[in-house]
Amino acid sequence: MKRKAIADLVRWKSSEDRKPLVLKGARQVGKTWLMKEFGASCYDSSVYFNFDEEDELKSIFETNKNPHRIIELLSMIAGEKITPGETLIIFDEIQECPEALNSLKYFKEKANEYHVIAAGSLLGTLLAKPKSYPVGMVNLLDVFPLGFDEFLEAVDPALFSFYESIQKEQQIEDIFHNRLLEAYNNYLIIGGMPECVASWVQHKDPARISQIQRELVEVYENDFSKHNGKVNSGRILMVFRSIVSQLAKPNEKFMYGAVREGGRARDFEEAIEWLVSAGMLNRVYNVSKMEHPLAAFDKLEQFKLFVFDTGLLKHMAGIDNSAILLKSDYQFKGPLTENFVLQQFRGQFEVEPRYYSDKNSEIDFVLQYHTEIIPVEAKGGEDKSAPSFKKYISKHRPAHALRFSKRGYKKDGYITNLPLYLAGKTKELL
Repeated sequence: MKRKAIADLVRWKSSEDRKPLVLKGARQVGKTWLMKEFGASCYDSSVYFNFDEEDELKSIFETNKNPHRIIELLSMIAGEKITPGETLIIFDEIQECPEALNSLKYFKEKANEYHVIAAGSLLGTLLAKPKSYPVGMVNLLDVFPLGFDEFLEAVDPALFSFYESIQKEQQIEDIFHNRLLEAYNNYLIIGGMPECVASWVQHKDPARISQIQRELVEVYENDFSKHNGKVNSGRILMVFRSIVSQLAKPNEKFMYGAVREGGRARDFEEAIEWLVSAGMLNRVYNVSKMEHPLAAFDKLEQFKLFVFDTGLLKHMAGIDNSAILLKSDYQFKGPLTENFVLQQFRGQFEVEPRYYSDKNSEIDFVLQYHTEIIPVEAKGGEDKSAPSFKKYISKHRPAHALRFSKRGYKKDGYITNLPLYLAGKTKELL
């Protein structure tokens, strides 16, 4: 499979301001594969060290602060010479060795000619412990599950070529539109976890996908108890398991009382922070005004939480594949669609998406593009009704207003209707 993140890694390699690079992201999104693939394709050689598998590695970092000495010992373990700029040094599961994570700052200060890349799950949760985290001394790269475009390239390269060629306000012929919608429906079921996509390419067996998703959810739930630190692992689990019922509510807003009767913010705030930092959940804040800069209007006590992979959310909600494939109106269609759109938005815009909601109206997403504010409606079918959205547009006449649905790509007055499968190309189609 091809991953767009490789291009980010290539840019990092040639950057004049290069620092050691840390890949962040949930478990199993493909960080290890990315590092190894990057080493194999862009360097003369690479050396790989896994702190979860090789316990004795930790002693090197516990007793040495000098990066040149560390390199000397690592090359003895690897059995090969580590050459600056020609060998990629890979540290995996680095969260298991805080001293190794901390050593990255010494590499930056005293041995920046060496190319060092590190990854670990739950690294975001370590940001809260600055003592072990080399703040300002590393470059960070977020790794997500495969977006719809990467999924399409893996499962149908010919259709992907057409998708790539779609230009602004292009008429998309029915034959391609229908095939892309079919691929979109498959993505809702399979999602973007590399193991699920690889299995689908190889076996085309939905039962296997379901089995992998079940196992992934179990892995994550086991992780909660392993890596909790100060945060109560039971509460992390309760928040994670409440997401489906939270999103099934009419306004989807996160309610502490829905996690546990009488639940308050102070009971679950840390658990939510942990899940967001670990890359497991995407948080979208409500804003009091749809104006630039959006962050100035965040209502920090009002937010929605979505799952980082749409296929996993579909599995957690127990939606039958036939409901998605047979164009029926099923419960949870709205939240699943919004989860998909949000997942495709990630990494496209500098400012994280928000949503807008007051007593009288609700707008699914609000994007900030430079100084422009863009209202976004996400519809799971071909339905066009969206009174709040239309009211906002007739009042404010924004330069762009986007409605994602299963309809074709066309401009409709102030509203641009984008097929759902184009959510990952939003920025380039503006």
